[in-house]
This record gives sequence, structure tokens and C-alpha cells, in this order.
Amino acid sequence: MDADAVALIERPWARATAVPAAFEQLFRAEYARVVRVAYRVVGDRGEAEDVAQEVFVAFYRAHPADAAYAAPWLHRAAAHTALNVVRSRSRRAARDERDAAGREPAADPEGTALERERAREVRAALARMPRGAAELLALRYSGLSYSEVAVATGTNIDQVGTRLRRAHDAFRKEVSRGQHR
Repeated sequence: MDADAVALIERPWARATAVPAAFEQLFRAEYARVVRVAYRVVGDRGEAEDVAQEVFVAFYRAHPADAAYAAPWLHRAAAHTALNVVRSRSRRAARDERDAAGREPAADPEGTALERERAREVRAALARMPRGAAELLALRYSGLSYSEVAVATGTNIDQVGTRLRRAHDAFRKEVSRGQHR
């Protein structure tokens, strides 16, 4: 095959697989933090990485990589997407419980670890909370500073502390409500 034919064949592939340098740089700079935000909500490394992938693909398709709002957008989208995963998981678990209600419960040979049960309660409480409050807690407890949380949520930094306190109160109520079910 001559060089012109090879160039014609390779050109579409090169364009289709090429990732702009700015996006690659954004990915390298923010991937770990996006996974951390998602992990704080979903509690599973694999699911957190899936959330991060979904968030980066959505951003890549709709936004310029060098946008000033890129990092806050990614963090907030990670919290939103992870909360959607938890809510979906909660609905699926409730459906499975309803389906299994008529059957004999299977014996759990290992027992349920207290830490896992507590994590499930936390995720269930987050899933029942208003999205904004759950998102605020997810962002803050994934390691973002007050100023980063303010940028990610589009609020004034002076309001972050108050909103976090209210979110904590709502969280405590949901945890308590979940324990009395």
C-alpha cells in the first residue's frame, strides 16, 4: 500500500481516538478527586470509577476542557451521579426485598459486618435527603475545602458553613429515622 492510502485509512482513526491535550491534562489533574467524591457516596471503588468515567465523558461531550468551571463542574457532577447510583441501588434493594418477602430468607454464613451495615445506613440516609444537602456533604467529606465547595455548588463561601450545619442536621435526622424503621 502506498503512503497516501495509509494516510487516508489512518486519518479518521487518529481523529476519532485523539484526545485534546487540554482534556487529558484536566483528566490527570481531577480524576483522583472525582473518584474520591464518588467513592464517599457509593462506597465502592469500582462504582466510583464508573461514576468518574461517566462524568468525564459527559463533560468531554458538552464542555471545553479549558473552561474555568471545569473542576467544580466535575466535582458536582460526581456527587450528583453518585447519588443517583445510590438511589437506584436503594430502589433495586427495596424491590428485591419485596420480591423475596414471600421466600425463606437465606442464611448468611459470615454475618453482616457492623461497619458494612453502618455504611449502608449512611448511604440510605443520603439517598433520602434532599439532593442539595446530600451533595454538599459528599463534596465536603471527599476532601474539598469550603471555598471549593462554594465554587462547586455556586454558593457564597460565607453560606457554606451554615448550609453544611443544616445538611448535618438533616443527615442526623435521616439516620435516626432509618434506625427506627
